[in-house]
This record gives sequence, structure tokens and C-alpha cells, in this order.
Amino acid sequence: MRNNRAMTPHRIAVLATDHVVGLDLGTPSQVFGAARDADAQRLYTVDTCSAGGRAVRSTAGFQVLPDHGLELVERADTVIVPGVQGDATERHGVVEPEVTEALRVAYDRGARIMSICTGAFVLAAAGLLDGRRATTHWAHADRFRRLHPRVDLDATVLFVADDRVLTSAGVAAGIDLCLHVVRTDHGSEVANRTARSCVMPPWRDGGQAQYIERPVPPAPDSSTAGAREWARGRLHEPVTLRDLAERSRMSVRTFTRRFRAETGLSPTQWLLNERTDHARLLLESTELSVDQIARRSGFGTTAALRQQLHLRIGVAPSAYRRTFKGTAPR
Repeated sequence: MRNNRAMTPHRIAVLATDHVVGLDLGTPSQVFGAARDADAQRLYTVDTCSAGGRAVRSTAGFQVLPDHGLELVERADTVIVPGVQGDATERHGVVEPEVTEALRVAYDRGARIMSICTGAFVLAAAGLLDGRRATTHWAHADRFRRLHPRVDLDATVLFVADDRVLTSAGVAAGIDLCLHVVRTDHGSEVANRTARSCVMPPWRDGGQAQYIERPVPPAPDSSTAGAREWARGRLHEPVTLRDLAERSRMSVRTFTRRFRAETGLSPTQWLLNERTDHARLLLESTELSVDQIARRSGFGTTAALRQQLHLRIGVAPSAYRRTFKGTAPR
């Protein structure tokens, strides 16, 4: 959708629904408002609307009174739906009929449709994501799949562009998506200049997996819990399946069966997850070199750590450290 007519800015309508997420609501105007051509002319106009132009409640403790009603959607080139939280759309998968109609008509006439974070619930409720690949905030993925089983949800990525329907993950991923659109419309030079204006990186490595919390739950009183606790204290050592089984006084076959029943994983998968999480903790909280971290987390070599980290969260150790610690790569 490259727009080369500097005198005709691309028209964007931000469609706010009740319980809108405040940060998501402001993201499009901030990013697209900063996008300028070489002559410092605006490339986009951004306006906000709601059904009937009514005030909508935000999740941040204030109300929003948009300047426009849904007639804005009728003439927009791009329609963006910010995230929602705690309303009927997110909880039950329903949306106001007039909002559904406006979104469907806009798509049918050729408009680009986007969502930020849980705004994907609105698009899905309107039927615009059926049969499409999409994403949303990882913490809401399970509910989304239950409510909208016909959507191919990928909760590991920062954003998805499926033809003219684009969805993004949580909060800051909406900025990533908006910058992607600027890059698609006007090229990398404009997108990079826009990112600098917003004090944001023009591109982030990896996906949502690197931001998903995986807290270790208290060990239950179960038959393999003791072996798991024992292994966590020896991640730097070559722990084998036979070692784990012997700690539980079981045969390897019985231990493997009970372990999977209790954790949902095989012992090997569980151990790799634990080592990966330990490596992430060391990358975030220490000045150890990547080679030292590889050894202390049980991977042995930097290459093995890099392979597992990329496989599980999509980034290299140095990139992960830059993101979460802000130190120079080692």
C-alpha cells in the first residue's frame, strides 16, 4: 500500500471500543504522526472514532471522547482497533453489531484492517480473522483459542501480516506493527527515521517467546518432584534420564511415564527448558560471558546454547542480553 502522493496523506481511523487499553489507543497517532517524507510532510492522518461518537471507558481510569463516529471508518484507508480488556469482547467473544458491520464494510471495500494486542478479539468477533493466521498477547492466547477456534493463532510472534489484515502482540508490539506498516508503505529510510523520532528500535529480533514468564511452581508432593528439584541444582552437570529415574527409585520406563503425566513433558524436554530458563536468568542478571553461561547452564558450548535459545525464543544470546540487560555483547 505504498502511498507516493505527498499531498494526500493516508487516512487512518482508530476505532475505540469500551474498555480500551490507553497505551494501545495512543500508539497509532504517535507512530504514524511521526512518519514524514523527505520534505517533512505528514504521510498519514490519524483520527479516533467510536460507535456513535460516544465516550468509551479506558482501562487506565479515564474516559475517551472521540471526535468522530463510525462514519470515519467509511472513508479510512486503514482501520486500527486498539486492545480491550475486561469487556464482553475479550471475555465472551461478542462485539457491538454496528462495529462488526463497519469493520466488514471497510474490509470489503479494500481498507487495511489492523489490531493492537487484544484488539484481535474485536477483529475475531467480527469474523475478519476466520481462517487467517493472527496473533495477540501471549497471556490471552488460551482464551482467544477457546472463543475463536477458526483462527490460526500464533502467540509466539510480535505481529502477523495476513494480506490486508494485520494483528500484533501485546503493548509495545503495536509499535513494531505500526513501524512495519510505515516500512511497507514508504520504505526503510522513512521507517528508520520514524523509529528514531519515537526513540524506538526500527526492528526487534525474536518474538513473544522471549517475554513469556515461566515461573517455577512450588514442587507438588508427587513421585517425580524430588528428582526435578535435584536436577535443578545440577543443571551444569550431565544429568541423564537414568540418574533421574534412580533418584525416584523407579525404572526408566515408569519414571518417564509418570514424569510426563505430572509435567506434560518428557524428562529431556523438561531439562532443556530448565537449562534455557537458567541461561536466560544468567544473561539478564550477570556479567558472565556467553561461553561461561553455556557451561553453567549445562549446554556445554556457546553453539549449543545459541541453537537452543534460538529454537525456543527466536533470538541469539547476545541479542537477548541487549534487550533485557542493556550491556554490550560478549
